[in-house]
Amino acid sequence: MIAYIKGVLEEAGTDYVVVETGNIGYQVKVPARVLEELPGLHSAVKLYTYTYVREDVLALYGFLYQEDLAMFQTLLGVSGVGPKGALGLLSVYSARQLGLAVLSQDSKAIAKAPGIGARTAQRILIDLKDKVDAEELITETGKASVRVDRGISDSAAEAARKDALEALTALGYSPSEAYKGISSVTVTEHMSSEDILKAALKGMI
Repeated sequence: MIAYIKGVLEEAGTDYVVVETGNIGYQVKVPARVLEELPGLHSAVKLYTYTYVREDVLALYGFLYQEDLAMFQTLLGVSGVGPKGALGLLSVYSARQLGLAVLSQDSKAIAKAPGIGARTAQRILIDLKDKVDAEELITETGKASVRVDRGISDSAAEAARKDALEALTALGYSPSEAYKGISSVTVTEHMSSEDILKAALKGMI
């Protein structure tokens, strides 16, 4: 198993790159999002890789971030999703964005990826719903969703949202239901976790 490749970017195609290291050029299949973020040719690059082996196939898949690699491997465990489909999903969405789509049960968003139909999108939602950490995603996306210009601190808002999320799951709501409820609330200045919880519950009734 090759954990990562670190070398010089020698070539970039429509769905692959060639990275030279130790006088060997490795062809690595990558999502479109990786191609958009890569530095110019002949620059140093590091890709976290997955080695895909079948009787007639030996291929390397590469990602700039470990969380995207982990999501790729998780997607391969979904019935009907192969490397091409997983790569298509990660060409459109980051691992975090996919996780949010799973939590919000947004099959339409997932079906927008090339090679992913409505039935496969539903299967992905079912298989991944217990594999996505709602609390972690709430923390990571808190800064983007909090209205800082109203005077609320990022850390305080994130803590309040996390507490409200935990309270909803303790009440018996699934992580996806809890996330949808919390994400529908606009966090304003001086809102406590109890205020967020009440607002979320009101919208879920």
